[in-house]
Amino acid sequence: MSGTTTVRVLVADDHPVVRSGLVGMLTVEPDIEVVGEVADGAAAVAAARDLRPDLVLMDLRMPVLDGAAATARIVAELPGVRVLVLTTYETDADILRAVEAGATGYLLKDTPRETLVAGVRGAARGESALSPSVASRLVQQVRGEGERLTAREVEVLAGVARGLSNAAIGRDLFIAEATVKTHLLRAFAKLDVDDRTRAVTVAMQRGLLPSP
Repeated sequence: MSGTTTVRVLVADDHPVVRSGLVGMLTVEPDIEVVGEVADGAAAVAAARDLRPDLVLMDLRMPVLDGAAATARIVAELPGVRVLVLTTYETDADILRAVEAGATGYLLKDTPRETLVAGVRGAARGESALSPSVASRLVQQVRGEGERLTAREVEVLAGVARGLSNAAIGRDLFIAEATVKTHLLRAFAKLDVDDRTRAVTVAMQRGLLPSP
């Protein structure tokens, strides 16, 4: 992040009332600064390039360029900028597109204010933020593919167990940081957990990682 205390946020949503409400909600937080607001995905990419926020709060279904495509561009071009999806949609296709695009988290617009604000802070630090129903859908999705972790997912979790950041894991494994996040989210779903520490603990309990 660009500072030790303040999270700089860009809000992207095509509904003016929703956008205004989000800006108002975040602005009252002493450690959050809204640096811009835009109404479509292409504008979100352009504003992210210009403003370099810590986090883009991204709607999924917007004109010109949708949220998943905008997320993919931002993650690819601006590695220091995180994206937290905030949407009314929770279909499997929507969720997986956002995760595969490199979104750090996926929250629904009916998320309680406290959870949303905590999600913004956490996502800006690179922590995954998932609404419970979204986490459940990811679990169902990967269960359809089988419960076993892939070799790459185990390698990523091993990096987490060594205390490495997503960026450091990516460098070690020669993969993009966004790809690391995707592997982590899939591993979380397979292990039925919602944070890095619990994922490592459960993986060790199941013998997937060596105990310290």
